[in-house]
This record gives sequence, C-alpha cells and structure tokens, in this order.
Amino acid sequence: MKKIAIMALHLGYGGIEKSISTLANILAHHYEVEIISTYKLYDKPVFDISDKVKIKYLITDYKPNQREFKEALKKKKFIKAIQEGFLGFRKLFVRRKRNVDYIKNSDADIIISTKDIFDKWLGTHGSSDIIKIGWEHNHHHGNMNFASKIITSCWHLDYLVLVSSNLKEFYKDKMRKSKCKCVFIPNAIDYLPKEEASLNEKRLISVGRLAKEKGQLDLLKIYSKTIEKYPDWKLDIIGDGNERDVLEKYIKKHNLEDKVILHGFKDKDYIDKMLNKSSIYLMTSFTESFGIVLIEAMSHGLPCIAFSSAEGAREIINSGQNGYLIKNRNFNAFEKKVADLIEDKETRKKIGRQGRITAQKYTKEVVEKAWLNLLEKK
Repeated sequence: MKKIAIMALHLGYGGIEKSISTLANILAHHYEVEIISTYKLYDKPVFDISDKVKIKYLITDYKPNQREFKEALKKKKFIKAIQEGFLGFRKLFVRRKRNVDYIKNSDADIIISTKDIFDKWLGTHGSSDIIKIGWEHNHHHGNMNFASKIITSCWHLDYLVLVSSNLKEFYKDKMRKSKCKCVFIPNAIDYLPKEEASLNEKRLISVGRLAKEKGQLDLLKIYSKTIEKYPDWKLDIIGDGNERDVLEKYIKKHNLEDKVILHGFKDKDYIDKMLNKSSIYLMTSFTESFGIVLIEAMSHGLPCIAFSSAEGAREIINSGQNGYLIKNRNFNAFEKKVADLIEDKETRKKIGRQGRITAQKYTKEVVEKAWLNLLEKK
C-alpha cells in the first residue's frame, strides 16, 4: 500500500487546516496516510481526523512567537522585541532543520506540501523516488511578488494543485518551462445535506474567521441599514478571530445586541444546524481563495450574496442564477439584493435550488476521484 505524507504547519483553526483534515480522511480509505505537523498548538487537532491517519508532530515544546514579537514592537518594548526576535530566529532554524530531516528520511511514496516554504524544501531535498506535490490554497490577489514566490518554491516539484481553475491557468502559464504540472482540484464539502433549508426563518448568516480580510465590519454596516426596513431579521456570525473585539464594540455602539449573535468558533454539526434554519447567506470578504463556506451554504439551499472582490466567490457564483455577486464593494447594491431576497421567498428558493446543484460538484466523491486520478498517475 502506498504511503502518503501531508506536510502541515499546524492542525489548529483555519481553512487550510480544515482542508488537510478532510483530504487525509478521504485518502485514508485507499492509502497509508500520515500528517506531518510542524507545531502542536493544541492537545488534539481542531478538526476531526480519522483514527486511520497517523499524526507526527515535529515540534512539541514551543509555538510560533510572531504575535509576541509584533506586540512588543507595538508597545515600543524594544528589549523585549529583540529577545523575541532572537527567539523567533532560533525557532525558524529548528523548524527548517526538522522539516528537512523529515523530507530527507521519509519513507513516503508521495509527499503533499501545504506551504510555500515546505514546497521549496521538498523540491530541494526530496528523493527523486518520491512524487512531490505542492498544494496551494492562497490567491495571489494580483500580488506578483507573492505569485513569484509560489512559482519559485514549486519549480522542482512534480505537481502543483490549485483550488481554483483560474489559479491553475495562471500558474500553468507562468510555469510552462518547469517540469511541475499544474492541476485543478477544488476543496470538498463534507456531505450534501438530504434536505434543503425551508428559508422561512428571518435569519441571515455568515461563517468565517473574524479577520479584517473577511470584512465582517462591512457586514455589520450593511446589516445596520437592512434592519431599518426589516427589524425582525437577525444576523448570525459564526467564527472567531482577532477582530471579535472590533465587532463587539460596533454591535454595542449601534444597539445591535438583540439583533446580532456572535457565536464564536463552532463545530461542523453546529454550523450545519444554523445554516439549515437560516434563509440567506452573506459573504463580505475582501479576498477569498476558494470559498468553501459558500459551497456549504449552497448545499443547504441558501441563496448567497458576495462581493466580487472575493476571487473564490467569482468562480462559484454565476450571478443571478445560483447567487449574487456585487461589484466594486457597493454597499447600496448589496443592501438592495438582501432586501430583494427578504421580500421574495420564491426567488430565495429558486436561487437556493440552483446553489444545491452547484454544490454537487464539490462533494467528497467528486474530489476524491480527482485526487485518486492524480495520485495514481505513473
């Protein structure tokens, strides 16, 4: 039986970490699978991982300290910043050594890397007998410095897997002189719910990490205008992150405590239950590489509205058919589309049904087949 190793930075909270867990569980039905996690942030992985999957942590005695370093600089504690800087440098040295040692001594037949620095080490130190695969989740967002870093790091790999077809075409053109072949394989939803949401509840919902790039503050501004006309509609925001304090202050300042619920981080079952009793899904991200949460919302039959600035949303949503894309981050246009769906249940259902059809393209079965086709190539 072939052995597959997946290199991860950690197994904590995050979209990449969720994708790693899902892929490991899928591949464990066919191969011996091992996740190589650089850091151990928690006692156990945040997302469910099959007992068939082995987990190996390279560093267990400390964690990254970027936050401490930045906090010391912000507070002008320069001695503390210097200490954290030296500590961070030592940690990066150990991180490199342990990952490179693993790559050099690995008995895996295939290694899948999930970070550009891992891609570089894998391409440089990986045995010629190993199939070397980079798995890139982030969008370059027009930043050619970032894109160039990905291209350089993956140049000596066998394959680069991209989570969107647009990214595949972009990197394929840039890497045509490399031996590395670009492949499009989307991320997978856990399952397609048997029943659609009724869309009867007066609830709007958004799911995602609470971070500036996810645009939840803009979501609250849009919602504040929406409830002036539709005061019975509530907003559920599921997720956690460093923007929570900012959102809580806005909610309190605008007297939205009875209207907006910040649920924090919740597991898949909780999120599914909330999606199933919601009527419209809202995404206000500035950027989004893939947008798995959109697919999950569509799988429940929810009509989705997103800003076109989220690249992943542009690939998933065919505006006017399975959802709505709002150009130029136009708040008024976004609010208008929310109002249209609130007032027209039949349109909600029509858009939602088309979304369910879209979600079928991203089931585990579809994604599993794509990965097996890649991994079984000679």
